[in-house]
Amino acid sequence: MARVPDQGESRGRLRPRDAATLVLVDRSDSALRVLMGRRHVGHKFMPGKFVFPGGAVDPADRRMAVAAPLDEVLVEKLLARTAHRSPGYARALALAAIRETFEETGLALGVTDHGAPPHPPEGAWTRFAETGVFPTLEGLDFLARAITPPGRPRRFDARFFVADARWIAHRADGVIHADAELTELVWVPLEEALKLEIPNITRSVLGDLAALGSGPLSLRRPRKFYRMVRGKYVVEEI
Repeated sequence: MARVPDQGESRGRLRPRDAATLVLVDRSDSALRVLMGRRHVGHKFMPGKFVFPGGAVDPADRRMAVAAPLDEVLVEKLLARTAHRSPGYARALALAAIRETFEETGLALGVTDHGAPPHPPEGAWTRFAETGVFPTLEGLDFLARAITPPGRPRRFDARFFVADARWIAHRADGVIHADAELTELVWVPLEEALKLEIPNITRSVLGDLAALGSGPLSLRRPRKFYRMVRGKYVVEEI
């Protein structure tokens, strides 16, 4: 039997799903480069666009072990403007960013001096553990938050994390191909990334990244929060 959409769906107002995205940056050269992947042209959501790896939070993300936790200040920022008060919620968001990056790119972020993670949840986290990498949250920073506007085929309440490429501890082959979710993966200078076919929110987040500069960052700095309020696009700070 076909599923009957609920009242919110029939009005084009799908409830946003919690999601996480990871902006990987490479500072080994004179120009900062970011990792971008091109989405398959057959996707219903943002087909053919260059994006950062990411996706919805999975229940398994709450059960995966980590070598080091998120900084308490980042937990506080991630919990702001939400109904959630548990640090486990913030932790799951950060782990979702690492898992989605592994699933979509084959890149496993973490450390290799802790051994393999014990008792990983079945699925992607089991495959992650088999690489011998133990995920760690100490290298993550929280960059921005955005809620997909109403009327889109999919909606996400996405948190954008940023991490340095030096945290990449393993690279799996064969993940990027013509039939994969991401059909192309490129490291591109930030100014060149702005010239790619990218979603508007990706352009905004790249601007946030550029504004950070190259100096030390305060974890308590304000983060941008992009969303629609009463039909108007607003940018707030959290």
